Amino acid sequence: MATTTDPAQTPSAGLAGRLRVPSRFPYRTIAMGTVGSTLLMIAALGAGGILIKDPVLGHGPLSWVRYGHGRMLANAVLYTGFGLVVWAWVRLGRYVLAGRIGSRPILVAAGCWMAPLLVSPPLFTRDVFSYLGQGAQLLYGLDPYANGPAELDVLPNVVQNVHPLWQTTPAPYGPLFLLISKGVVATTGDNMILGVILMRVVLLAGLAGTLWALPRLVKHLGGKLPVALWLAVASPMMVIHLFGGPHNDLMMLAFLTIGVLAALERKHVISVVLVTIGMLIKPTAAIALPFIVWMWANHLSGESKVRNFLRAGAASVGLFLPVFVAGTWLSLGSLNLGWWSGLKAPQLIANWLNIPTGIGEVFYNLVHLIVDVQVSPFVTVARAAGMLLLIGFGIRQWWLARGGGTEAVYRAGISLLAVAILMPPTLPWYLTWGFVLLSAFRWQPRHLALVVAVSVFVTLVYYPTGEQALYDWWFIAGVVLASLYSAASLLRPDPLGLIDAWRRPEKFLRD
Repeated sequence: MATTTDPAQTPSAGLAGRLRVPSRFPYRTIAMGTVGSTLLMIAALGAGGILIKDPVLGHGPLSWVRYGHGRMLANAVLYTGFGLVVWAWVRLGRYVLAGRIGSRPILVAAGCWMAPLLVSPPLFTRDVFSYLGQGAQLLYGLDPYANGPAELDVLPNVVQNVHPLWQTTPAPYGPLFLLISKGVVATTGDNMILGVILMRVVLLAGLAGTLWALPRLVKHLGGKLPVALWLAVASPMMVIHLFGGPHNDLMMLAFLTIGVLAALERKHVISVVLVTIGMLIKPTAAIALPFIVWMWANHLSGESKVRNFLRAGAASVGLFLPVFVAGTWLSLGSLNLGWWSGLKAPQLIANWLNIPTGIGEVFYNLVHLIVDVQVSPFVTVARAAGMLLLIGFGIRQWWLARGGGTEAVYRAGISLLAVAILMPPTLPWYLTWGFVLLSAFRWQPRHLALVVAVSVFVTLVYYPTGEQALYDWWFIAGVVLASLYSAASLLRPDPLGLIDAWRRPEKFLRD
């Protein structure tokens, strides 16, 4: 991955030299990513989140792509496509670092890379099937916060495609998102293919909102718009996970980013309302509310900071409660607060991608070498310690944000990242919560390289079917190497000299 350059690039020149080289529109890089995305879409028909009963390939002459060697071929094509997308993204990042392209090529690239995935089966997840199942529950008068989609006696295609883990598990999402899912199912019925496509189309509204907010956030937070768009919009986490998934985080992020922008622009009532609405889609947005209180307090006139904080806090609570109550009532037809208990459902997922869970598993394996014990006490204690650490870290970040302004936004962003890392479970797309806000700040190249490594790693640690690959250690070793190579490629094209090594024999023959 990321080992060659576009014709617009001077291979022998350093980064400073490339700053002086006029750039052409990176057609080849965009085309490479588009080819990769198209391969992802085609291969996902055999290796992605396929349906139990698929009307497209289920029993036709091409059904072989889902079994045996056919499935192996589909996986090979899919990972090839993934490699091309990452390669193109890293090349685009090098142009951004060199200051040779503006925002337009990045937006064109992201649009071209997402377009084939609009009609793709879900990639690296099956969550969208759960969305449709929970929306169907609400549509047919059932309480998605009391039981899972298995209680439905209608729409068999919707029910049977929900992952077994979530068949009997209450919904962990906000009531407003369930209302959106209800609308999608009311339109598409038992047609799962149309349901997935329409869900992606609806979630594009979230992407549009984030795109509207990012340029304005960059102006306030001191970053560079091409960098922000490259990080937040064109990255594999956005293209493949949030859109190709798809995931409702895409909608929540729109309300979060616009709400934070409103706070920076002293539109505090709008800010609290928007972030509260985002919370009604996915509760994670609530992490930003305490930081917004500081921002409001610092915009108030008056010498007493304590009084300003109390005024801002009281006003925020006064806005939050009616919006929360009205949003819940309009979404569910009642003030059903059962969705709070549903927030515990994701904790059923246990793997080492969540750092406290991983630490618990390490201690369990060490003790298990000597004594036959169960893993659950070790994981439970480690998760409890992780929660205490998260609470302490969050309180400290909130206190450091008391000056308001851009500092509060930064602290909110890293707090969102901390929640994604320390609070079980940690799922790959959760990292976008913090990255999207932080993308609007100024970044150092080495930090961007770290983001590349993380982006590639977290996208690959789940199989294309949505099942975790975290305990396939040889596979994970390959993922780590690919992630590190991608990161190095951002700072230096062909970091291992692979292209030069390939070309030398040809040069020798010519000589």
